[in-house]
Amino acid sequence: MKKILVLLFPFFNTVHAAPPAYDICVYGGTSAGVIAAYTAKMLGKSVLLIEPGKHVGGLSAGGLGYTDIGNKYAVTGLGLNFYRRTGSYYGKFESWIFEPHVAENIFLQYLRSANVPVLYENRLTAVKKEKGFIKEITVEYNGNPHTNTLIRAKLFIDCSYEGDLMAKAGVSYVVGREANSVYRETFNGVQVKESQTPQRGNQIPDGIDPYKIPGDSTSGLLWGISNASLPPTGSGDNKVQAYNFRICLTNDPANRIPITRPARYDSTKYELLLRYISKLPNASVRDFMKFDRMPNHKTDINNNGGFSTDMIGMNYDYPDGDANTRRQIIQAHEDYDKGLLYFLSQDPRVPASMHQFMAEWGYPADEYPDNSHWSPQLYIREARRMTGEYIMTQANCQGKITVNDGIAMAAYGMDSHNTQRLVINGMAKNEGDVQRGVAGPYPISYRAITPKARDCKNLLVPVCLSASHIAYGSIRMEPVFMVLAQSAATAAVVAINGNKAVQDIPVDKVQQMLKDNPLADGSTPEILVDNADSTHVVKTGAWQLQKGEHYGPDAYINRAGSDGAAATVRFIPQVKEPGDYQVYTYVSAREKGISSKTSITVFNGTASEVQLETAGIAVQGQTGGEWLPLGTYQFREGTGGYVEFSNKGANGAIVADAVVFVPVSGNKK
Repeated sequence: MKKILVLLFPFFNTVHAAPPAYDICVYGGTSAGVIAAYTAKMLGKSVLLIEPGKHVGGLSAGGLGYTDIGNKYAVTGLGLNFYRRTGSYYGKFESWIFEPHVAENIFLQYLRSANVPVLYENRLTAVKKEKGFIKEITVEYNGNPHTNTLIRAKLFIDCSYEGDLMAKAGVSYVVGREANSVYRETFNGVQVKESQTPQRGNQIPDGIDPYKIPGDSTSGLLWGISNASLPPTGSGDNKVQAYNFRICLTNDPANRIPITRPARYDSTKYELLLRYISKLPNASVRDFMKFDRMPNHKTDINNNGGFSTDMIGMNYDYPDGDANTRRQIIQAHEDYDKGLLYFLSQDPRVPASMHQFMAEWGYPADEYPDNSHWSPQLYIREARRMTGEYIMTQANCQGKITVNDGIAMAAYGMDSHNTQRLVINGMAKNEGDVQRGVAGPYPISYRAITPKARDCKNLLVPVCLSASHIAYGSIRMEPVFMVLAQSAATAAVVAINGNKAVQDIPVDKVQQMLKDNPLADGSTPEILVDNADSTHVVKTGAWQLQKGEHYGPDAYINRAGSDGAAATVRFIPQVKEPGDYQVYTYVSAREKGISSKTSITVFNGTASEVQLETAGIAVQGQTGGEWLPLGTYQFREGTGGYVEFSNKGANGAIVADAVVFVPVSGNKK
């Protein structure tokens, strides 16, 4: 039987009475779900967060600690605040590399500080709509149909990786890849890369036989290879790019649990890998796994090469699958990835050097203690994608079309993992991998998180948003999801306050709220001055704009000594709230020939000279630079202060890229 929600099981172990309805219900306790719920609550609305599993934080707390960034300039508000909080934990300004349990604890801090109730282990089963509005949803606890609970809210936000609320609400969506012709794209649909080195292209080298008995097609195909024919390049289908687990291991003996034979281990799944290994001279584990190092002797292992942790072609039924189908697919992926670790560690046909490498690693005792030290979060790179009011496409990613209702930015390259493994010209080959750059940070339309009005008027979808397959491949990064979720929650508040459908709200009001209150707590916003801001940047002498991996779209570069003339760049903050500010400048470590020192003047009524040591900058993660501190200074209201870069005494290139003024904690509006 059904009942009205009366009891909650929040993150703290007590039971609280619940109101009969909420302003906002967030479905999916992913990183985006936590940020959406926190934002809505901080903006004064009653909120319920529903998570089908036992943990919050999604993939950010589930192993993806080596963050896919693209360009830090694209990450703002609470999304950026999350990485500042991880930085604080590790004694840094910000950290984009972190351990799973650290991330989960930070997400829990958000929820506790705002007193957001969380309903764990409750999965959506039904949605009731009236005249285009969701009136109530039904969830059941831990798969028990006798525990049905009704939840009512004025507005709903679907932050699940699967888009389950969106789908059950009757919102239009797609699964798979569009043909290039649909949106005049070039990187969508079927794509086959030529063979490259295993570290580039994720393709299987030429000459690897696909059959169980080499040369005998009647013997059958090796596991994981499809007998389907290769469709034309650029054609569409309903196939889904591969999933895997982001694997956290440790080489700390005091924290290491040995890799043992999984219960459902099947070595035949890795026969193709043996043939792959035989093609590579001096093959190493790193040829087949991307080992990124985490703090405290841990890893974030991702797919790498033509045969790796991606379980290619085994997830097609996941997006629209029921709970049981998904559980089976998740278990199959866990068995496959654990089996791969064991295979590389123990199979006698694997080179001894790989055995030796793997012998150093094991499961971390302090991670995922309630799930046998294995992540409970499958990397669902892509599932359903909404067909909303606006569809983001390759043209947006390449800067050919720019929207004016942007409520977040994306900056990562257009990225798709392999989708199927076929026989092509008598050889085993992968299909679907795409890795293409974007023009720079680009805006994501508010309409892309908004269903069509005829589908639903009180739902926002910041994760399974409206985008083509290849555009989604650029957008689908955890930092971007968090920014989109904050924007969605802000828009939800505007819709409720104005008694409007989500399609009818003034987007400029949402944009202004995000700018004025980026942390949703009323604190003084930090002041970012990028070199592209001509209103607040003044330069003298010879400078050139340097494209590439800098903060934002570019940076000013002065090649010191080229003509001997003095040159300066002055960054002038517009200070609205006087007080103490920590000042940082962004320095690209990948700029060639950078000066070992940069002469900088910080003026706040008194000039302070700073010699910034730029030699040997240690850049960690998927980024080209780091924020370096210039000190803490008190600034008055107005534009009287500045930070000025000079080529005085330089022995190389001077980089003048961006300066950020961060209010000291407690410096409130």
